[in-house]
Amino acid sequence: MEYLYLVLELCGGLGAFLIGMNMMSDSMSRLAHGRLKSMLNKTANNRIAGVGIGAAVTMIIQSSSATTVMVVGLVNAGIMTLFQATAVIMGANIGTTITAWIASLGSLDVSAFLLVLAVVGVFMTMFSKTEKVKVIGNVFAGLGLIFVGLGVMSDSMDPELHPEIMEVIRNALSVVKNPFLLLLIGVVATGIVQSSSAVTSIVVVLAMSGVLIGGTGDGVYYVIIGSNIGTCVTAMISSIGANPNARRAAVIHLLFNCLGAILFSVFLLCWQPFGMSFSETVLDKIFPATAAGPNYQFQIAFFHTLFNVTCTCIFLPFAKGFVKLANLLVREKKSSDEDAPKGLLGDLDERLMRQPSVALAHLYQEAGKMLTYSVSTLTEAFEAFVKKDTSVKQDIQDRNNKLSGANRAAVEYLVKLSASSLVMEDEKTISNMHYVLNDIVRIGELADNVTKYTDHYENDGLIFSAEFISMTQEMFEKIKKLYAACLAAFSERDFSKLQEVDAIEDEIDNYRRKLVNQHIKRLNEGKCQPQSASVFINLVGNLERAADHLTYIAHSIE
Repeated sequence: MEYLYLVLELCGGLGAFLIGMNMMSDSMSRLAHGRLKSMLNKTANNRIAGVGIGAAVTMIIQSSSATTVMVVGLVNAGIMTLFQATAVIMGANIGTTITAWIASLGSLDVSAFLLVLAVVGVFMTMFSKTEKVKVIGNVFAGLGLIFVGLGVMSDSMDPELHPEIMEVIRNALSVVKNPFLLLLIGVVATGIVQSSSAVTSIVVVLAMSGVLIGGTGDGVYYVIIGSNIGTCVTAMISSIGANPNARRAAVIHLLFNCLGAILFSVFLLCWQPFGMSFSETVLDKIFPATAAGPNYQFQIAFFHTLFNVTCTCIFLPFAKGFVKLANLLVREKKSSDEDAPKGLLGDLDERLMRQPSVALAHLYQEAGKMLTYSVSTLTEAFEAFVKKDTSVKQDIQDRNNKLSGANRAAVEYLVKLSASSLVMEDEKTISNMHYVLNDIVRIGELADNVTKYTDHYENDGLIFSAEFISMTQEMFEKIKKLYAACLAAFSERDFSKLQEVDAIEDEIDNYRRKLVNQHIKRLNEGKCQPQSASVFINLVGNLERAADHLTYIAHSIE
């Protein structure tokens, strides 16, 4: 019965620890929501920047697996190249070592302070009316809960409280001496719980209780190395069904961690012939024993950091080599008409939903493509009107069907994203995006109207003077100019372009009134047919409506 109680206590502590990690991770992500995408965008082709940003993002979201899955999603969406992804993945491995350091702090007498911090966080969350203060309160509460979990796990493993049980556990865990088996324990344990942070934290808690897996020496470090391989399982699973480049990103993660594991395992084995372990030779000197006992927890945290930083320094210069090897291992399928992607949108990757701001930035990019497609559809319809070409009608309908399909997919993505934990700014962006998608589809529908006017122009024998055709062309050139300013404002969130958008839109409104007044005057003078006047007025009216939709899209960024 005592064994069962200890297991339940350990599981409860681990649960509190993971809930605290998740709470703090989610809250820190929300605090940095707009910065994550801009940080990832700054990787460019600078490897050092990529490593730094990968480490920073992982420290914020407290999970290298989550960072790697996000990277797989960004590669799958075409936002990030494999070369950029390689550096970010290496940086993520460094960032995840912060968890071991946090866990090792559980040995310090700061529990009272952290419990007070957790209570302060709860009060901030419950009573503050400011969203940012509430989120900061969640960070404090999460941090406090992490240490509550560590405390519960430490108490469950306290040799003074459970001397007989701890002796049995110590003997059982110290039996395994084979480095390969210890590596396997790390791989399997991490693969099962899908979190190297959880495995590392348990190892640290055991160490604080004087229990080292594999006994004294370097045995426990093989488990840490193995956990780095096990963490690749999450990214490999997430890459299933993704495009070849996304699968290559997951393979690069696996290759990097496996090669690092081999390198450090050989490194540790090379110390054995000298009669002393790496731990005794180096780590005991850096973190010597205190009156309370050996500093195993800090030694483990230091080794975890040393392992990942060293591997990154060694392998970062060979980032292009990793990309080439991944290209060899994951072959591109021969494209065929059946394999070609259907529809207008790229892959709206649900992996990115773990970070709503990144997912929204990706959707902005795809909506920009939809806008370009919609305006090109209107351009094709207008040019056909000028040429009295009725043959494009079916093509315009097909293009609008693609737009409608893309709109449905984007709306479904927004609905799923709305179920995520969102900050107020993201909620507003999602609401605005629904209107943007509607405006984009409406521009395509205006192209359908223009094809109907072309039918009347051709089939009813309508006559328009070269002067008025030229003036409508001039109006459409203004719409093209408005589209360019609108796309710059929308895609790049460039507020400075809004003034230009408004100026061009006013110019188009005035120009339409001028055209209509001139045409009505000609109609009254009997210089044109009533039927042609109706088509002409409707045509320029539809062009003005297109300008209105473009203006609404540009102002959606406000």
